[in-house]
Amino acid sequence: MFYEYALVFLGAAIPWFEIALVIPLGIIGGLSPFWVILLAFIGNLITVIPIAVGFDKLKAWYAKRAKKKGKTPSQRSVRGKKIWEKYGLPGLALLGPILIGTHIATFVGMSLGTQKMKVMVWMTISIGVWSLIFGIATDLGLDLFL
Repeated sequence: MFYEYALVFLGAAIPWFEIALVIPLGIIGGLSPFWVILLAFIGNLITVIPIAVGFDKLKAWYAKRAKKKGKTPSQRSVRGKKIWEKYGLPGLALLGPILIGTHIATFVGMSLGTQKMKVMVWMTISIGVWSLIFGIATDLGLDLFL
């Protein structure tokens, strides 16, 4: 049982798996909704914090890497910037987990000059809200079919 919960934690920390996939899979797999939601929330948040804290170094590394490879911004980054322009930081944080992922939403928010603390507060709120939504919706959905 420990390994299954550890996989939920690790899965939530991995970009593109995140809470939207891990929480429903964990609950459908028979794990406790409470622990799945909590561990997925912590796992996802723990990987978003270093992005905000170490953003300056990450930005320099990414710019150097993109320049070497001649890369253009990804579709997710472009979509994140459009969300930012339309809804600001709260919209980016709240829509990010379902549209572009929490890690990219954090990076976009930081790259547009937002203070680290504001990004962290909004991303924490967003990850918490979406963890609850995915967890409760999955649990209620399962109850309807059982």
